Amino acid sequence: MSEKRIEGVVAAVLAGGSGSRIGGAKATAQLDGRALISYPLEAALGAVEQVVVVAKSGVALPEELGFGVELWTEPDEPRHPVIGVVEALRRAEGRAVLIIACDLPLLTSETVALVASADAEGSVAVLASAAGRPQPLLARYEPAALAPLEEFDTDGPMTEQVMALMPTLVDVPPEVSFNVNDLEQLKEVSRRLRSSSEQAE
Repeated sequence: MSEKRIEGVVAAVLAGGSGSRIGGAKATAQLDGRALISYPLEAALGAVEQVVVVAKSGVALPEELGFGVELWTEPDEPRHPVIGVVEALRRAEGRAVLIIACDLPLLTSETVALVASADAEGSVAVLASAAGRPQPLLARYEPAALAPLEEFDTDGPMTEQVMALMPTLVDVPPEVSFNVNDLEQLKEVSRRLRSSSEQAE
């Protein structure tokens, strides 16, 4: 990864979920001795100049988020991922926002850079596509996406509504979209990380 990080886009790691299936706050769930959120934050910091965390007030987060990482607080209600996306766009001062879920521990800086710099081809959004599956929480939203996102049904599915915006899709390695929702998936990604570490030695 080049030392030159991408400017003109804000990378926003969403940490607004309750994490009930993982037994507590998802962002601080421990994965091999580190908070789960630290993995996507590290990937984002390696690729994008400005990185923030978007979370509801009172959500448990690590004491240190990373050098220069700001915390942006989203409204407490309703609970839906689009609330964090809208909050990030409102505060991004007219810049595009690269949204990253906090539960993507296999995400790489290379993939972050790919989505952050992809040509939107006139669309209001660029979504990572992993093995043909669009990822609305690994996606870049242009400033013009704010108005339609504000109209989203917060009882409705995120992917279906984002796809209605006719986003541009960018293929990414399937493993980077592996997200952790419960303790079994936490164990699975731990095995993957240790296997990769052993292969690298």
